[in-house]
Amino acid sequence: MSELVTGEAVALELRPARLPSRALAVLLDLAVAVALYVAVTVALVASTSSLDAAAQTAVSIAAFVLVLVGAPVAVETLSHGRSLGKMACGLRVVRDDGGPIRFRHALVRGLIGVIEILLTFGVVACIASLVSARGRRIGDVFAGTLVVRERVAVSPAAFVPPPPPWLAGRFSGLDLSAVPDGLWLAVRQYLTRMQQLDPRVAGAMAERLAADVAARTGAPAPQGVPPAAYLAAVVQERQAREARRALGSAAAPGGGAGGGAAAWAAPGPAAAGSPVPGSAAPLRPDVRDAGYGAGTGAAGGPDEAAAGGGGPAVSREPGPAERPVSGFVPPA
Repeated sequence: MSELVTGEAVALELRPARLPSRALAVLLDLAVAVALYVAVTVALVASTSSLDAAAQTAVSIAAFVLVLVGAPVAVETLSHGRSLGKMACGLRVVRDDGGPIRFRHALVRGLIGVIEILLTFGVVACIASLVSARGRRIGDVFAGTLVVRERVAVSPAAFVPPPPPWLAGRFSGLDLSAVPDGLWLAVRQYLTRMQQLDPRVAGAMAERLAADVAARTGAPAPQGVPPAAYLAAVVQERQAREARRALGSAAAPGGGAGGGAAAWAAPGPAAAGSPVPGSAAPLRPDVRDAGYGAGTGAAGGPDEAAAGGGGPAVSREPGPAERPVSGFVPPA
């Protein structure tokens, strides 16, 4: 396994393809190329029968170069490293840094492949692949490329480890709205797979992701907090906010129905929004979350004193905080 850190911090490691899968992909590509070369040769022989031997030889060499060298180079360039055989075997050619290959990479691999695959019947390529730690042939070494596996076994979704208890709720005031979804995905992937990485790679990844998150939130990471623990705490805070938002939206229909019933009730002190003596009026989730709960409908207010003091109920215009959620204003 070849561990690489890309600029997007998404691909944590690459799985180099081994000799059996690469040999099968090359055989499939050669079968397609030879069939195409035979068809082109038959067509050229039929169309150039009137030419002399030298012209026919030149046309045959040009057809050989175009079909067996030019066509594979063009296919790998346009498909970003996936020929027909590699598509069937789930392989792809990438650069050493994990990025997609370009025309120069495919050209170098194709030209050297003529020598180590076609002219030597694949013997040189097999020996080089067996000797290389990452299964690279000579063309890959000169081109700076690597053939990797794209089809890997799908493991069950890993659990995101919770942060240390002393970090729970510490980032409740952090602004997470500017953090993009791609960065959240990268952080979750790192947290679920950090135990499988080399400690040095895991540490560098954590520092890089923590710096990105801190830059997006506008607040630096606390001193003395490990980057991995900081990331776990921020992810937990985001999950907690999403859970509160989901619970609030789920409770909104029930609260709206109750507010509508109170709005359409007979006018009186209760319909006007005065709290029941000895109890506090419930707050809407958005008001409670915004910090406006203190002093709103609290016991001991002027309305409660008037209602509990035995005096006549005073009819007045309900204030903004006492109006139902539906917007209906009871008559005075």
